[in-house]
Amino acid sequence: MLRGNCPAKIDAKGRLKIPTAFRRHFEDQYGREFFVTSITGEFARIYPMPIWVEIEKKLAAAPSMSPAIQRYTNVVSYFGQMATSDEQGRILIHPLLRQSSGINGAVAVLGKQTFVDVWSQETFLSLLKQQPLSDEDKNILASLGL
Repeated sequence: MLRGNCPAKIDAKGRLKIPTAFRRHFEDQYGREFFVTSITGEFARIYPMPIWVEIEKKLAAAPSMSPAIQRYTNVVSYFGQMATSDEQGRILIHPLLRQSSGINGAVAVLGKQTFVDVWSQETFLSLLKQQPLSDEDKNILASLGL
């Protein structure tokens, strides 16, 4: 399972070296092929290809004329591309996505169980300050037993 934050860097060629803890899990469980996309353009989301294929199956089973499905597939297709990690565990982040999200240099690579999100370190710290856990959030979490 992918969890926690593993700080990393995007190199001058736009490649992310997947942090070792996450890289081992990806390779052992899923292989070296990925789908790199975003759902907002503010960060990159990296899915192991087997996880992304399961999402595609769910999308294929849903009504294709659904406005929500159309919007979702539009955004993930616009920012998305397939990627294969090289021998050093690096994957290319599409220039369009790097530009939109500002992920250059220092990044936060956040484990989200079966995929990772990659945020600009600066942007993510700002987001944490602007959107702290509210009392309502804490109540929802408490109702879930967390």
